[in-house]
Amino acid sequence: MGILERIKDIELEMARTQKNKATEYHLGLLKSRVAKLRTQLMLENSAGKGGPGAGEKQFEVVKYGDARVAMIGFPSVGKSTFLGAVTKTQSEAAAYEFTTLTCIPGILQYNGATIQLLDLPGIIEGASQGKGRGKQVIAVARSADLVLMMLDATKAEIQRPLLEKELESVGIRLNKSPPNIY
Repeated sequence: MGILERIKDIELEMARTQKNKATEYHLGLLKSRVAKLRTQLMLENSAGKGGPGAGEKQFEVVKYGDARVAMIGFPSVGKSTFLGAVTKTQSEAAAYEFTTLTCIPGILQYNGATIQLLDLPGIIEGASQGKGRGKQVIAVARSADLVLMMLDATKAEIQRPLLEKELESVGIRLNKSPPNIY
């Protein structure tokens, strides 16, 4: 029985089940099974096809270790090279821009601490408005404990203010303490 048939069977059972307090738990279990099957179906479809919507889950990386560091910057600034130098992860680095198309995790052991480094695709100006899959890249950076901005020393000084503007426009506070809320 395929995934679609199992989803239809579960939905049929949900339709047949009377909704009351006694069946709430059972219906909740059925809904979670359907959600898991749909996620599995979507992952299978995106792995096998390169069509629209394919690869959207590629930026999601399971949090691992004591800290999570997102390396963010413009294309071809050395994020993949740095990841390869400090971890055992091999991230493709080439002489052309946008070599990294997905989030590539690497693990760094330092003084007994496990630090997860995330090599993110380069962002471009306008990424906070969704240009060049920028919203997906920035969403991963938002979930990180630390954002490491990678800049190219051979390029113009304007890189840092542009990058800061992109991150601050989506609510990532740079070099600021969290608000004192209690």
